[in-house]
Order: sequence, then C-alpha cells, then structure tokens
Amino acid sequence: MSRMANDAGVRLGLPLAIAAAFAFGMSGAWARGLIDAGWTPGAAVTVRVWVAALVLLAPTILALRGRWGMLRRNLGMIAAYGLLAVTATQLCYFQAVAVMDVGIALLIEYTAPVAVILWLWLRRGERPSGRSILGAIVAFIGLVLMLDVVTGASMNVPGVLWALGAMVGAATYFVLSAKADTGLPPIVLAGAGLLMGALGLTIAGAVGVLPLAWTTADISYRFGTVPWFVPVLAMGVIATAVAYLLGIASTRMLGSRVASFVALAEVVAALLFGWLLLGQLPGLLQAFGGALVLAGVVIVKLGEPAAAEEFVEPVPER
Repeated sequence: MSRMANDAGVRLGLPLAIAAAFAFGMSGAWARGLIDAGWTPGAAVTVRVWVAALVLLAPTILALRGRWGMLRRNLGMIAAYGLLAVTATQLCYFQAVAVMDVGIALLIEYTAPVAVILWLWLRRGERPSGRSILGAIVAFIGLVLMLDVVTGASMNVPGVLWALGAMVGAATYFVLSAKADTGLPPIVLAGAGLLMGALGLTIAGAVGVLPLAWTTADISYRFGTVPWFVPVLAMGVIATAVAYLLGIASTRMLGSRVASFVALAEVVAALLFGWLLLGQLPGLLQAFGGALVLAGVVIVKLGEPAAAEEFVEPVPER
C-alpha cells in the first residue's frame, strides 16, 4: 500500500517539480524586458518580491496556526534567509541579466552546489568525495568554455561578477536551509523570508542605497509589446509565489534529492524563455560549456552522502 502511495506521489510530484522549474526559469527573461524599458534591477526585484510576499501571506499565516512565538525564535534565521538567500540572490541575478544572456547568468548561479562543497570542506573540514571533486572540475571547465575564455572573446566582467554574487547567495540558501532544527514549515520560511526581503529592499530604496526607477510604458518583447503590469505579475505571481508553492509540494512528494535534480530543468526553461521573449541563444561553444556545467553539478550531487536526502525540503531561491 505504501509503495503504491509512493508511486502515485512520484507520478504527481514529477510534473509539479518540472512546472516549478519552468515557473522559476521565466523570471530573468521577464525582468530583462522591464530593465531594457528603463526599470532598474532593484525596482524589478522589489516589485517581484512584494507581489510574491503578498500572495504567500495568507498561506503563511495558515501554516503558522497561531504559533507566532516560532517567528520570534527564528527571527535571525528568517532575516538571513530573506535578505541574503532570497533577496540578494535575486538582485544579483537581475543585475546580471541586465547586461548578459539570461541562460548564461543562471548557469553561473547554478554552480552553487560546488561552492557549498568547497565551503563545507574549508569551514568544517568535510572532505568531498572523489565524485564531488570530479564534478567540480567538470563544472569549472564548462564555466570556462561558457564564458568564451578560451577563444579570447570579450566577456561582460560586471555581469559575470553579478552572476557569481547570485551563486554565492544561492550557496548561502543551501547552507541556511540545512538548519532543519528550526521547526519552521517551508512555506512559512518562504513567505516570512520574502516579506522580510521586501521590507529590506523598500528601506534600502527609500534611503537611496538601492536605486529604484520604473516606468509605466509598455514593455517590448520578441513577440510584441505588453502593459508593464504583465511582466510584473508574471514575475511575482507565477515565477515566485506559484513556483514556491509548486516547489514545496513536489519536494514533499519526491524527496529533496530527486527534486534537486529535477530543478536543473530551470536552466532549460531560462534558455527557452530567453529565446522566446528576448531572442537570446547561446553559441555552440557556450552551449557545450553549459552542458558541462550541468553535468558537473549532477556529478557533485551524486557524490553527496546519502544523508543529504534528509537535508531539508528545499525552496528554490530565484
């Protein structure tokens, strides 16, 4: 009976996980349209996080069930998650896609598992397995090819640095998510973290630390123009709120290890939406490098100890 229930969970969880990956993957392409029209990356991230936080507010309150003390006890964790693991990651990613292809920026960010392996090795002395080391080498070679370093082509250094910042933020997310003793339901961590991030971005914008500029003019994409609120709602509702809910539901059905592999479909989605909305396509060498990056990340994940399955119910950060 339990095996039948598990099979049913996999059959339902797999399409939900793929849907979550594709929902997350569209954010960069929608954001690039706003940025090209005159929005600053900070404004695009702020409105995205606010929309998602408001959509998830009711589910977050329902999941808390009146246990407000849980929020007080984990305020530091929520603040770090919301401001660093979610908001800083999204801001760096949007800064990167403002000056480079969406798919390339996301592939750089997706080297985060390699950074986590290195962090655990240097900080805690947890030596990675041979398979993880091999995966890190493969991913590094893929990154070099993807950035056209070998051919001597000029690369956008600020864009690469912003993408690496997003990678550090994503790695921070994985490290923070490993703290499974908080008692916070995943939806509460996501909802409260997004609300904290939205408040932080608004304050940063109000005091002039974060440039905020936007326009209500129509936004141009490859297929035509749309009102400004279309990409805003697509980013906030579909690419964030709905994506988080689908990601959480699918992870509970598949387990964190399987779900983390399926989440790699987000890169394919980013490339697809980059082409559909912006007409962006990587060159042949970049595509090969991107394939190596994905292969390296898969090898790294396969090299993780079996205990990693109990890591946490991951909530994607973009």
